[in-house]
Amino acid sequence: MNKVLIVDRVHPLIWEELTAHGFVCESFPDYSREQLEEMAGTYTGIIIRSRFRIDQKFLNKASNLRFIGRIGSGLDAIDVEYATAKGIRCFNSPEGNRDSVGEHTLGMLLSMLNHLNRADRQVRNGIWNRRENWGTELKGKTVGIIGYGNMGSAFARRLKGFETHVIAYDKYKRNYSDGNVRETTLDELCENADIVSLHVPLTDETTFLVDTSFLNRFRRKIWLINTSRGKVVKTSCLVNALKSGKVLGAALDVLEYEDASFEALATDLPEDFRYLMESGNVILTPHIAGWTDESNVKLAKVLVEKIVKWKNCE
Repeated sequence: MNKVLIVDRVHPLIWEELTAHGFVCESFPDYSREQLEEMAGTYTGIIIRSRFRIDQKFLNKASNLRFIGRIGSGLDAIDVEYATAKGIRCFNSPEGNRDSVGEHTLGMLLSMLNHLNRADRQVRNGIWNRRENWGTELKGKTVGIIGYGNMGSAFARRLKGFETHVIAYDKYKRNYSDGNVRETTLDELCENADIVSLHVPLTDETTFLVDTSFLNRFRRKIWLINTSRGKVVKTSCLVNALKSGKVLGAALDVLEYEDASFEALATDLPEDFRYLMESGNVILTPHIAGWTDESNVKLAKVLVEKIVKWKNCE
């Protein structure tokens, strides 16, 4: 019983390495979730990205399942608590795309502070606005990172050399101050930050963490970056803060309106999204911070290494 069901498109390395270590990999890209659910009991492992959620119903059908591997950083596509209670190991691979996220976050920050996207659009349309597009220097600013795991720490490393003050708050970590960051409380971060970057998983605690009351905790006007999960930010509250000037600009790789697979936006988008689209101080990218040619390989490699290590220890 070493059969593995591969649910999403994956790098060939996953097939090759798992096969080399005695697993039999199968994939049925045209099958529906319901069809895969009916087959789930014949598999030892499942590899998924974000095609659908592995919930209690699916796990109850997967009677022989021993592990789930998610390609990527978050585990919100899996009911981890229920899986763990059934003795199923859950693996992910945030080490594989932390460099990609760190670089993308920095790129969005520099583009936002220097109005690069807006200036580019204007010049392409024959508009030559120089004074309107003067930038803001990153040097001397305080960057507050919320969530200091693989992604938050990778971003902090990328800020080295810009002569910024980098502080971080993580509810579940302690004693991580080093040459890249100073550990702080959330209250202190809200008191001092000029720029706020979100690097938290999506949980009940973090769903719509950033709402009006949260934004009003900041003493200064801030720039906001979100490369974590869309539903960490309540869009309507962000739009109100952009309109009032409380938030000077936003860089969003993820949106509240993404579908569960992250492959598309909802079809019925509200006016708040139209505001983001039309705003000159908002940068939007389609949930790609963690994806580069290099991270595609590293995500696969890290995940396989964890599965093989676990198998060898069984």
